[in-house]
Order: sequence, then C-alpha cells, then structure tokens
Amino acid sequence: MDRATPQVIIVGAGITGLSLAWRLAEHNVSFTILEQSNRPGGQIHTLHENGYTFESGPNTGSISNPEVAELFDFASPYASLEEAASAAHCRLICKKGKLHVLPNGLLSGLSTPLFSFSDKLRVACEPFRAKGNNPLESVGALAQRRLGKSIVDYAVDPFVGGIYASDPYFLTAQYALPKLYNLEQEYGSFIRGALAKAKIKKSERERRATKAVFSSKGGLHNLVEALAHKLSQQGSLCYSTTIESVRYTAEGNWQISYHEADKESQIVEAPFYVTTVRGDLLRDVLPPVLYDHLAPIEQLLYAPIWEIAVGFDHYKGDGRRAFGALIPTKEKRDLLGVLFPSDCFSDRVPYKDSRLFTLFMGGLRDGNRFISLSEEELQQKGLKDLYALLRIPHSLEPSMVHLSYFPKAIPQYGIDSEERLKAIMRLESDYPGLYLAGGIRDGIGMAHRIKQGSDLALEIIQKLQR
Repeated sequence: MDRATPQVIIVGAGITGLSLAWRLAEHNVSFTILEQSNRPGGQIHTLHENGYTFESGPNTGSISNPEVAELFDFASPYASLEEAASAAHCRLICKKGKLHVLPNGLLSGLSTPLFSFSDKLRVACEPFRAKGNNPLESVGALAQRRLGKSIVDYAVDPFVGGIYASDPYFLTAQYALPKLYNLEQEYGSFIRGALAKAKIKKSERERRATKAVFSSKGGLHNLVEALAHKLSQQGSLCYSTTIESVRYTAEGNWQISYHEADKESQIVEAPFYVTTVRGDLLRDVLPPVLYDHLAPIEQLLYAPIWEIAVGFDHYKGDGRRAFGALIPTKEKRDLLGVLFPSDCFSDRVPYKDSRLFTLFMGGLRDGNRFISLSEEELQQKGLKDLYALLRIPHSLEPSMVHLSYFPKAIPQYGIDSEERLKAIMRLESDYPGLYLAGGIRDGIGMAHRIKQGSDLALEIIQKLQR
C-alpha cells in the first residue's frame, strides 16, 4: 500500500480547500487534497448551452478582502478577474409588483417609495439611538430597532433572501452579518461606524479590496480549473476519492486511508488535517472517537435552492440594466430574486440583443412548498414571476432554460451558532493539527471562503516554523 507524507491533508477541492492550498504553495508547504467528486470547485460549476454561459451554483462574489485579488494573481494567466460592469451598481427591489431602484444615497433614500416616511426620519436619528445589548439578536430585530420595519421589509429582508435565502429574524446578526453587528457594538451606530471606518487610512494591500462584484472571465469554473492546474504542479490533487478510515496517531499525526475510483487503497499521513465539508458530512471524514462531539455542528441548517438559468436570444421586455432584482417576503411571490449576469459580465450570451437571467427559488421561505414539485412545475412558477416583473411579452419564449437543485445550498447562521463554534474550537483544541473549515463557520460568500483558506494556511505555516 502506497504511503504519502505531506505536511497538510485537505479534504475538499472547493474554493476553501483550493485557497488553503494556494497559500500553502506560496510558502512551499506540501499538501494533498482529497476530493470526492471528479472535478475541482465544489458547488462552483459553469455551464455552456445554446451560446449561453451561466453558473450552476454561486454566481458572483465581492472583492471584500485583498485575498480575492491575490488569489487571481496566483491563477494568472489561466484565469482572469472580471469586475462587474457599472450596471451592477443598480439593485432593484420589488414592491406591489413593480421594480424600484434600491437607494444608494441621501437624496434617493428620501424620494424612494420603498420605505415609509416615518422610517426615513428614523434613519436620520439612527446615530443617536441607544446601543443594543443582546449578543444573540437577530438581523431583523437589530435592523428594525435601529432603522424601522419598512426598511426591514424592503431592504434587509430581500438582502438576506438574496445572500442567505433566509429569514432576517432567523439569522443571528453577530454571526450572519458580523460587520453590521460590530458597527453598533464598536461605534454605537451604523452611520457613525460607517463614517468612522471610511476615514481610516488603508494600506496599498487593503486598497485591493475594492468591494466590486466579481467573476472570472468565461465563468467561475475557469478560476477553479486554473487553481487546480497550478496547484497540481506543487502538490497532490486526488479526485473521485473515498475516505476509508481516519486515525489520530500516538505521534500526533493524522493518518487517512482512501482510494480513488477503482484504484487500490492508499495511506496519507500528515501533522495537519483540514476538512472543508458540510457539517452533516463530517462523520465521513473524521475518526469515530470524535462522533459524540459533532452534534452541534451536524445540526447546522441548510437552505435548499432551485436555480434556473433563462436565456432569450432576442429579448423584449424591461430594458433596465442592473445587477438583479430581489423579491421581499411581503410580495408573496415564488421567486427569491433574479440576477442579470449578461448585464454585468462579458461573453455570457450569443447575440447583442440577448439577455441572460438567473432565477432563485426556495430557501427557508419556500423550500418545503417546492420540494414535491416537478422540474416543469418549478420552471413554470419561476418564469411566471420573471415575465410579470420584467414585462416580457408572453409571445416571447425562452431560448434556453436550465434548472439546478441544491438541497443543502446555504448554511444558516442562527441562534445555535455560538454552540456550534464552541464545539469546533473544542475539537481543534483537543486534537492538535485538526481544523474544521468551510461554510460551517466564518461566512458563506466566496470572499469569506478565500480568506478563511488563506488565514488557516498562514496559521499552519506559523506552527510549522516553530
């Protein structure tokens, strides 16, 4: 039986695992990645159909930290960072069946029909409102207390629906939106905090975090393929793997027995072992001695998502260019939201007058209601809302429709998050060299995953240098 001895073993070749390996490779630390599927990327998957290029999985990220730009530096020249076009600055919100532009300044905030007059006044008084003292306060309760109910209904609710596919009163602010939570905790006010942070001088590296929406030219799969290609020259990437056993040795190493597809079993042993899988899959990649401590992590709730890519070769309908449209819960529609990828990124459609839309359904809001429906029924519901919102003539049929289903798409950072994080820290403390990473902690966006992978790598490198 073959035996390999890298310094780090990584389970999962999604964006977290690849980002971890990238930073390790930069410091010449050896690694082995074990991936269950036959390709890199995890949920990231770009498809091409009838001249359309679209994502089946995550669509975009935000350059909210410099690690995103640095990862693309590493992936060059095989993948290129593409920032969204100016249309991405326009975000649409549905109210009473009509799409309105989400305000992004004082004047538009005063004139918008999305929010009540009393809540507009309430926002003006936000810097003088008392600071909250509930560390487990929900996103909805925090926003309602500081900003008002109409702003929760027509800004926070659709925002949370677009990111987490969740309910703002389910998510705990400290864990789901820590930056927002910390503005109040550190500065006593969202507005005062935002103004204070804007004055902080940034380093040249920090300025690379432009906050712009990003993808990779040609689709996000180009990024993960480029990373896998370059990392395979510096470490070992194993696909179609099944982990047979995991053992924590008397010497303090992690020993994993696995096989690839129809190949014979192999053993890999290392002082550091990083998992990036969902909470409910941890038993498959950890030794039985840890099972009794996994319950708080395994119970992490995930929202289901139905994602429908829709292309029109010669589009006729609402011609506004935007990042997309979000649908508040109060609107009682089947869609959570719609992205407009062809408005934001190049080479996504076959003709100049073509349009590409990505529809999202389900989440905590409607997951149970849709689970028994057929693909055709789901597509009909999604298209009905799309045609109504964008005033698309019923005589115009889609040129391409593709539905993807993710039963456990987005982790929900609810009130159980504190207990889950304590369980993770306890296991990592009791079993040196073990790291439980991925979406079970530290945020769900691509920028979060990239930064988490980078930060863990730097922590491991520091320990190796002791």
